[in-house]
Amino acid sequence: MKNFKILFTSLALLLFGFSNAQKIGVVDTNYILNMMPQYKEAEARLNSQIDTWEQELQSMQAEYDKKKSAFENEKVLLIGDQLKLREKEVADLDKNIKTTTSLRFGKTGEIHQLRANLVEPFQDQIFTAIRTMVQKNGLGIVLDKSNDINVISLEKRYDYTDKVLDILLKGTTDKEKKSSKKSKISFSELTFA
Repeated sequence: MKNFKILFTSLALLLFGFSNAQKIGVVDTNYILNMMPQYKEAEARLNSQIDTWEQELQSMQAEYDKKKSAFENEKVLLIGDQLKLREKEVADLDKNIKTTTSLRFGKTGEIHQLRANLVEPFQDQIFTAIRTMVQKNGLGIVLDKSNDINVISLEKRYDYTDKVLDILLKGTTDKEKKSSKKSKISFSELTFA
């Protein structure tokens, strides 16, 4: 009888554990972003701006190299205030290059702010679609395999990336049908200098 109670208790706990188990799904948000045409368009605009900034910096660097070389060659001929003035001119160009690089490409530079402004609206759309997919499929946990989560093995039935993408693309086509006059996405917060 004692063995029966232990067996019954173990079986009841096991069944209770299975009934409360959470369904887990995996989504790849980077893949979804790359499949969204509006994101690709916005990313192309951002890359174009980055190229413009890089060309600006290259021209500044070329001017600096030219002036520094000229200064080094004429240094022996310059005296007093002329020497100080030319030296300050070269130092100011170098400082300007470093400041511009830091402001545009530094840790808190314009490039990071523009990327955040670019990605944020799309992430909001993706998370809304994920919530819809979670409700439809009764998932308890959803992992993003593109954000430093090591997924060693994944069966296709647990990968919900395509379902989220379908929800997003379906929502996009529905919105386009309702209002053909409005643009697909507003880039007003993506101001380029």
